[in-house]
Amino acid sequence: MGLKKGVEVKPASGKLGVLLPGMGAVATTFVAGVEAVKRGLARPIGSMCEMGTIRLGKRTDNNVPRLRDYVSLAALDDLRFAGWDIFPEDMYQAAVKAGVLERSLLDQLKAPLQAIRPMPAVFEQAWVKKLSGSNVKRGASKMELAEQLMADIARFQKESGCDRLVTVWCGSTEIYREPVEVHSSLARFEAGLRASDDNIAPSQVYAYAAVKLGVPFANGAPNLTTDVPAIQELARATSTPIAGKDFKTGQTLIKTVLAPMLKARLLGLDGWYSTNILGNRDGEVLDDPESFKTKEVSKLGALEHILQPDKYPDLYRDFHHVVRINYYPPRGDNKEGWDNIDIRGWLGYPMQIKVNFLCRDSILAAPIVLDLALFMDFAHRAGMSGIQEWLSFYFKSPMTKPGLYPEHDLFIQLMKLNNTLRYTRGDELITHLGAEYYD
Repeated sequence: MGLKKGVEVKPASGKLGVLLPGMGAVATTFVAGVEAVKRGLARPIGSMCEMGTIRLGKRTDNNVPRLRDYVSLAALDDLRFAGWDIFPEDMYQAAVKAGVLERSLLDQLKAPLQAIRPMPAVFEQAWVKKLSGSNVKRGASKMELAEQLMADIARFQKESGCDRLVTVWCGSTEIYREPVEVHSSLARFEAGLRASDDNIAPSQVYAYAAVKLGVPFANGAPNLTTDVPAIQELARATSTPIAGKDFKTGQTLIKTVLAPMLKARLLGLDGWYSTNILGNRDGEVLDDPESFKTKEVSKLGALEHILQPDKYPDLYRDFHHVVRINYYPPRGDNKEGWDNIDIRGWLGYPMQIKVNFLCRDSILAAPIVLDLALFMDFAHRAGMSGIQEWLSFYFKSPMTKPGLYPEHDLFIQLMKLNNTLRYTRGDELITHLGAEYYD
């Protein structure tokens, strides 16, 4: 990760370009939201970078600056946007079609949104079976497609005058695949690109192109993408931050709050049944069993890692965990998640928790995209590279060094994030011991 205490972070001066593979509901909600905030039409609720604070020193010091005032982050006025999509509509048209934001708000943002047109995308329908579009790249090999993406990136940077770039994947969930030999090293991966190996996903072509150019890459979907040795080797070679995977928005966000409570109070768990209805493009894609498998694997891992059944067999051994996602078009982007949780208390007596979370998928994801763009840029300027585990706070299935289990507990993740920022400034880390107040 290259984290150094008290490091001199390069200032966030000049423009920051945010590249978005996938310009559907999440990306358009993010960009329209930034433009609305810049114009004073709304508040950036949900963004730690814009609304968060960070405690420094003792509780009695009352030293709690805004996070933006504590570390150097790009200003919203300095953000510029570009991206790729298989559909040719500009960002205004795409936002209207997504139906997340009110038309009255989008009409006030029409000019900047219309100016953003998607570049032709790298796409293979074998990887996302429920979608098809005409705005796609053609090439003799996957390496040639990667080179076209690199040309897109270089052209955007030149035309926009951006000093720095970051990439945040906002595209669809690809079908489930596990790493194979072509992913095992950079040399094998590049040979696979030249041979158009079927095991290299479109998202990995984007990741290769960005990281090859030293552009930080955050993966918002549960796809393998950067979570393979080849891309991680490339990230080390180019000193580029990478992070992922799968934005932690609705049901899994709830799980990473409630499961730590069960474990902290040593309450037993017999079963956790989760089901969702969702009607946006994400829901349509996940209606394909192979794409759902990718999402299911991402969503199932959190409870196992938080509860540690091997350490607490009497409480969590063999608990029943079910995850369902149902495509229901009338609901649109307004996802609804139900959880039924069967728990046990003193002397084994059964109890239940029921959660009905009526959330808005892209409304929860948009501030994550913003924070990741700003923090990945910060990490790059701070000299960090490779896997950015300190950003696990934002992901369902956090990337870690091979052999190291991920932290899923939302509050441990938040402490890790804040302490990373304190460490870069050379300030004291906060452990919440509190003994000094009673000496």
